[in-house]
Amino acid sequence: MSLLDTLGSMLGGGNAPEGGGQAALVAAALEFINNQPGGLNGLIQRFQQNGAGDIINSWVSTGENQPIAADTLHNVLGSEAVANMASKVGVEPSMVTGLLSQVLPHVVNAATPNGEVPADGKLDVGGLSGALGAISQLAGLFGNKNA
Repeated sequence: MSLLDTLGSMLGGGNAPEGGGQAALVAAALEFINNQPGGLNGLIQRFQQNGAGDIINSWVSTGENQPIAADTLHNVLGSEAVANMASKVGVEPSMVTGLLSQVLPHVVNAATPNGEVPADGKLDVGGLSGALGAISQLAGLFGNKNA
């Protein structure tokens, strides 16, 4: 099962417009991260520049993940990036930041299992699926008891 399949099933995949909108949003987020100059390193730099470095550092580290508010995430990503992701998946921008504020910490955490960012900063979508099995608490965040 791929990362997108795993997250899609955890998130109840068909609840958003056009039936896999949530999985499409996760795909758009992964694409956004990998397209940053430096990949995940670029995203970390963005968080640091916008006053949220401690938050993303908690996701990378082996300790507990700090939560991020949707408003803070919107400020970090920027209105243009949020609007682009929303447009790609056919949802409102407020849905993008709301959902990503729940999912992104787990994605980054799963991509950095030993507290280290991949050398090239790129997220290995295929390789993350096994690691994400360990974060089944995502299902509880969205009330999906079938994950």
